[in-house]
Amino acid sequence: MKQQEIIVPLCNNCALESGSIFKYLTPDEVETLNFEKDFRLYKRGDILYQEGNRISGFFCVNSGIIKVFKTGFDGKEQIIRFAKKGDIIAYRSVLSNELACTSAKVIEDCHVCFIPSEILISFIKTNPAYALELLKLACHELGEANSFITDIAQKTVRERLAEILLFLVNDFGLDSDNFLNISLTREELSNIVGTATESVIRLLSEFKSDKLVELNGRKIKIINTKGLEKISNVFS
Repeated sequence: MKQQEIIVPLCNNCALESGSIFKYLTPDEVETLNFEKDFRLYKRGDILYQEGNRISGFFCVNSGIIKVFKTGFDGKEQIIRFAKKGDIIAYRSVLSNELACTSAKVIEDCHVCFIPSEILISFIKTNPAYALELLKLACHELGEANSFITDIAQKTVRERLAEILLFLVNDFGLDSDNFLNISLTREELSNIVGTATESVIRLLSEFKSDKLVELNGRKIKIINTKGLEKISNVFS
């Protein structure tokens, strides 16, 4: 059987479609990026990099979904974020020249571009607009991390689960039948919320009984957004 040809996307087109920070590069810098990057295909379950390892570059997601997580002493994952089209991951370890502080695993088959460290550093040194946007991105992610820490300390598991569902709606959207455009296991949901899998299963069942959601395997249908907002106290 003839192998399907892989078409490597051009960074200028991808940046405009996804709104990634590469749209702030000059035409010459985009040309350099197109030439230097390594376009890769990963399958669900593949590991891009692991916490504690030194990495020689960072990743830009062209398609699919990747979870970024830390592993606790008990081996349980704590999911930090999901990366989708246009997002970059592992760049902070490149900037700090430190070992990777997270791991990244594919949860939906993806295409990514691997970009060598020296390319990122050179763009920062020569392109102030790009450097500023990268700084803004890092600050935004730090703000999200601070909010998550506050939620863990001050909100109940029920409130956090409702907030996570709203976050997933905002980040990935709903299909025509109001199902989330991301499919997660109950364990993965618990690893975002920061609780036991059994607690998430019980709370999802309660949400279903309260007609807030419907469940179809891993798929979650959002029925009552206002009800989830009330539970989450997200606007309080």
